[in-house]
Amino acid sequence: MKKEKITIIKVGGKIVEEQTSLGNLLDRFTAIEGKKVLIHGGGRSATQMAERLGIESRMVAGRRITDEATLQVVTMVYGGLVNKNIVAQLQARGANALGLTGADCNIIKAHKRPVKDIDYGFVGDVEHADGEMLCKLIEQGIVPVVAPLTHDGRGNMLNTNADTMAAETAKALSPFYEVTLMYCFEFPGVMRNPDDAESVIATITPKVFEELVADGTVSGGMIPKIENALNAIDNGVKRVIITKDDVIDGTKGTHITAEAE
Repeated sequence: MKKEKITIIKVGGKIVEEQTSLGNLLDRFTAIEGKKVLIHGGGRSATQMAERLGIESRMVAGRRITDEATLQVVTMVYGGLVNKNIVAQLQARGANALGLTGADCNIIKAHKRPVKDIDYGFVGDVEHADGEMLCKLIEQGIVPVVAPLTHDGRGNMLNTNADTMAAETAKALSPFYEVTLMYCFEFPGVMRNPDDAESVIATITPKVFEELVADGTVSGGMIPKIENALNAIDNGVKRVIITKDDVIDGTKGTHITAEAE
């Protein structure tokens, strides 16, 4: 039997931080036909709130060191301020949204990242995403809006990379739906030259990815984003696209695919 389609949108970067760009993205998200899930970031808002509270934000290779004070900030900002703002805006657009963290309904469980070269603190590496529970919510006409927070099953919240949460959610839903995963950020796709809007790389396979990393075209936070995308493709997700806000037909942006046969 053919699976019903579902679209999972991960929105981060400047798009989620600025009301105009967020509003435009939510207009397009609402216009997507069929079932859908939204997963969001909010790092800049967390950094701004931490600064207002006198809490230093420490980053290593683009990843936030999450001590106890920072965990309180990201829980408030991601699970509260950013999440509920998105939920309220989706309700205004007629989407019956429900804001969630990984702890709610036990949808995403993680463990605290082991200390190796760096102690990231209360940062979670995903162990399990409950696609069946998410499916139950979705089948009730609910649009899940998931904040980048998980839990460890022992009462602790954990700060978790939103791109990873999107990939794990997509993988968990793939047995139930034909899944399209879209990563939306401030650029129109993965670009050879960030200053040239026409330099979007149309397709990235594992081999192309290796070449782009080797020559420095892809670096920093884009590396784990594409790694998550490739992992999703390898685990049952139908399509993965990195784009700005072309979420309705998915013809633009960078398409992440397995090696051509």
